[in-house]
Amino acid sequence: MSSLAGVAVRVLAARTLDAVMHRGRSLKAELASTLPQIADVRDRALLEAICFSALRQRARYDAALRTWLQKPPGPRDGELRALLFAGFAQIDVLQLPPHAALSATVEAARALGRAHQAGMVNAVLRRAQRESFPPVDPAALWPTWLRKQVVDDWAEHADAIFAASAQAAPLWLRVNRRLGTRENYLKRLAEAGIEAAPSLFLSDAVCVDTPVSVAALPGFSEGEVSVQDGAAQAVADALLLPPGAYLLDACAAPGGKAAHLLERDPSLRLLALDVDGRRLARVRETLTRVGVDAQTLAADAGDPSEWWDGHPFDAVLLDAPCSATGIVRRQPDVLLHRRPDDIAALIALQARLLDGAWETLKPGGVLVYATCSLLKAENEAQIAAFLARAPNAQADQLDTNFGRLSGAGRQRLPGEDGMDGFFYARIVKQV
Repeated sequence: MSSLAGVAVRVLAARTLDAVMHRGRSLKAELASTLPQIADVRDRALLEAICFSALRQRARYDAALRTWLQKPPGPRDGELRALLFAGFAQIDVLQLPPHAALSATVEAARALGRAHQAGMVNAVLRRAQRESFPPVDPAALWPTWLRKQVVDDWAEHADAIFAASAQAAPLWLRVNRRLGTRENYLKRLAEAGIEAAPSLFLSDAVCVDTPVSVAALPGFSEGEVSVQDGAAQAVADALLLPPGAYLLDACAAPGGKAAHLLERDPSLRLLALDVDGRRLARVRETLTRVGVDAQTLAADAGDPSEWWDGHPFDAVLLDAPCSATGIVRRQPDVLLHRRPDDIAALIALQARLLDGAWETLKPGGVLVYATCSLLKAENEAQIAAFLARAPNAQADQLDTNFGRLSGAGRQRLPGEDGMDGFFYARIVKQV
């Protein structure tokens, strides 16, 4: 990396973090517009690593600034605060060579038009190199109202949830069984110098403890492998589809679960539905890359009268919009953007989608409801309410591979089996 490129990466990291922390922007959206500005794949990986690390450790870095500075920069000086967080992440989490991290970050202050603050940035980062960051409870990263809800729902597991959510997640891969075996793919990873292990109970899953760029993955561009957390891969096992089944993927974007199901059984007749036509384009790209095909339709699964032709589905997958509290380690900005009113709105939306999807399911058919939430109101209580209002609905209990019992479903908590937090419920429509 040239010194100029190194400074440019730190400038972009500071601007990205400023937009996310102080202006309500999504990290995913910011990176989508920022990463194409960087030519080198290693520099792009560094930018992502800085941003994710800084957001996961916000509480510790805020504590450091309060300890080390008489007047810490606040939201009105957000770009400076973001740059310091970026510097801390390089020293603390990424363990970059101290001189490189410090000099490039100080030069980035000048490039951002903050030459008058470069000395202060230098002094604070040097202190970070010399001293330990103040210890902070990982729960401090969570807004008070949401932290209380997690404690209420998972009292004895709450500390583990908060700790796991502050850690970087491993890289989970899904081997495309249409194009090769998992055993052969593991050999190819080993030949590429990438250490990986197969899941003990997910037949297509491989876990890489030290994440690498997708560009380093053998056969990625040819569709031989995809990035998908093990918890999301388990959805295919929850469905237990017969060959050639007619399936509705009711909220299909970005398409990973539909692709997985079709890799397993290309004879499936799958309708991938999503209310957002732009996100549906991503589904089509995903399916094309792995070499499978499905019908796609931009429509609202909660209103079948607008799109359904009356031909009932053998099975429905409803991977519902949710609070994303189970994937904070992958989307740390969730904790910045989620508001109490969001939960009530999401619960109402989930219920409407359940009712609409249920209408399209044939008698004897199966609906799998899944979320990446930890909140019982979105999961256990949501399914209990649905079963109460749908007399022809019967829960079909899943086994321990899907996590711990949670009402009529199963809940995996973040970090368990190395996977994301996820809820699953399997419901049969009685004849």
